[in-house]
Amino acid sequence: MNKVIVIIGPTAVGKTSLSIELAKQLNGEIISADSMQVFKHLNIGTAKASLKERDGIVHHMLDIVEPTDSFSVAEYQRIAYEKIENIHDRGKTPIIVGGTGLYINALVYGYNFKDKKIDPLLRENLNIAADKYGNEMLLKELAYYQPEAAKRLAVNDRKRIIRALEVYLQTGDRINTGQENKINSKYQFFVFGLHMDRDLLVDRINRRVDIMMNEGLIEEVRQLYANNLLGPVAVQALGYKEVIDYFKGKTSYHEMVNVIKLETRKYAKRQRTWFRRNKEITWLEVHENSQVSNLVDKIIKQLAGILIL
Repeated sequence: MNKVIVIIGPTAVGKTSLSIELAKQLNGEIISADSMQVFKHLNIGTAKASLKERDGIVHHMLDIVEPTDSFSVAEYQRIAYEKIENIHDRGKTPIIVGGTGLYINALVYGYNFKDKKIDPLLRENLNIAADKYGNEMLLKELAYYQPEAAKRLAVNDRKRIIRALEVYLQTGDRINTGQENKINSKYQFFVFGLHMDRDLLVDRINRRVDIMMNEGLIEEVRQLYANNLLGPVAVQALGYKEVIDYFKGKTSYHEMVNVIKLETRKYAKRQRTWFRRNKEITWLEVHENSQVSNLVDKIIKQLAGILIL
């Protein structure tokens, strides 16, 4: 079976720098598994690696759709599998990197989305209900049927709340674990997770947000918003919606920055909760003074041991 390496972990834990160095060592190319980095022009707020940071390593699944468009997990899975195949055909190592758990699971576990038919009328009614009563009402409804799924979703993530309700109401199934017809994957996935002490991660998140502000997040959002380039999904992206509220005078600059930091910490907590449920992940502890090269060596040694067995 063709082998694929997967690097997961919460935001700000250090996945980008680690994956780039790993790709250098293993003649690899990186496939992003981030639901917001697929959008063009959303750069600073999504912590998208710059060309300089990529350091010559090819990155896939970045900047592939306009921020006014929608992009489904099924679309991500289809394109990412094509990328994996192409990378293997060229004799290179695919390295999946990201923090969007559903994207990771769609690849590693080969969920088959083809059988999940969408009822346009049901979707329309759910959107009408969300407009009238708010996303919170829909999330409470989802929690009644699927409490674990509801815990993993943010109240502002209307798209995924509605999708989870659609699947359940139409099939009685669960969107994250109920795709009983799975694709027979010809790939062997080796999943490594980065774990960091909570206080250290919080500090890194706070510093990352400060850096984003200094690098021009407000101007990035201003240009996109002024030109109507933020669609229904992109406009809800973490960091972007808070800046838009600031433009509208709903918050002060100081309040906006603090809310972005708070919501990013909450998001990181949800990521950790999601990934911790997966017993197949090999965890690597990241400390304040951890060297990327040492972490890369640990992964390569782990792979060598696994492949020898």
